[in-house]
Amino acid sequence: MEGGAIGTDDPILAQVSRPDLRTVYAEGTAAIAGASDLASLETVRVRFLGRKADLVLLLRSIPELPPEQRPEVGKVGNLIRKALDSALDERRAELESQELAAGLDRDRIDVTLPGWPSPLGSLHLITQTQREIEDIFIGMGYEIAEGPEVETEYYNFEALNTPADHPARSLHDTFFVSEGVLLRTHTSPMQVRAMEQQRPPVHIIVPGKAYRRDSDATHTPMFHQVEGLVVDEGVTLADLKGTLEAFARAIFGADRKVRLRPHFFPFTEPSVEVDVSCIMCDGAGCRLCKKSGWLEILGSGMVDPNVFEFVGYDPEVYAGFAFGMGIERIAMLKHGVNDLRLFFENDLRFLRQF
Repeated sequence: MEGGAIGTDDPILAQVSRPDLRTVYAEGTAAIAGASDLASLETVRVRFLGRKADLVLLLRSIPELPPEQRPEVGKVGNLIRKALDSALDERRAELESQELAAGLDRDRIDVTLPGWPSPLGSLHLITQTQREIEDIFIGMGYEIAEGPEVETEYYNFEALNTPADHPARSLHDTFFVSEGVLLRTHTSPMQVRAMEQQRPPVHIIVPGKAYRRDSDATHTPMFHQVEGLVVDEGVTLADLKGTLEAFARAIFGADRKVRLRPHFFPFTEPSVEVDVSCIMCDGAGCRLCKKSGWLEILGSGMVDPNVFEFVGYDPEVYAGFAFGMGIERIAMLKHGVNDLRLFFENDLRFLRQF
């Protein structure tokens, strides 16, 4: 066969005696060879091999034919169908190759031309600060843990020694999703979850989002925290003080002075807040530190023995400390940002400074 014409020595044609089958084979082969593009080839396929094509209808009618005609129609009809299918595939491959070559020639790109530079973004200041905090504690031997942001009252409050009548558990302060389920108000629930999953020693930090009903220049409904937990035998408040002094000087500079002040948190006893000497005035007193010379950076304390009872740790054997800090607050103090809302307003004039 050449150029769509059927030679007299065609092996299929030699088996065909019915004029209708000879016509279908000849016309189908010629139409396939003559298709100039994929669209016209599809039209040919539907015409000769579609559900209503003559050949297909003839093959379906075999049971109705006289018995002497059935063998030829069945055998030769299927040979013709397969031959046309094969010819369609070959022609389709040829046309696709031609269209690809034409497209490449038409859309040729001059690779010697200079490219268009894409504007590059950068890590958000909150992300930068979080990674810096993580790097400091990883250098001290801590591991990073993560927990769910949708939490239960048990992990968020009860197992952290926060009684049912505590103000933090009210609708005024907490986003409740359903009965007993809430958006975590701090990353501290991972203290309990981590201790449930392993025996001491425990050295983890837990960075992540937390949620509270609060919104002003220094508070947002969603904020970022880093929780820290250490549990082992012989852990003391001196270990906590040394850890937080090392962190404060690593994040704010080696010249920072650090002080611990007594405070209260339901899940630590004793509890302390940690201050660093003012970054702006170096302790002399200024507007940033409200003339005190000190800036509060985080809360901490020794893990309350009641918390150990929830996870099956023996408080007579193990002791630990925990601390929690707001990443936004660390970033504000470190970089002199005076309004927390700047972190979330996506003002490029602000973000490009970092």
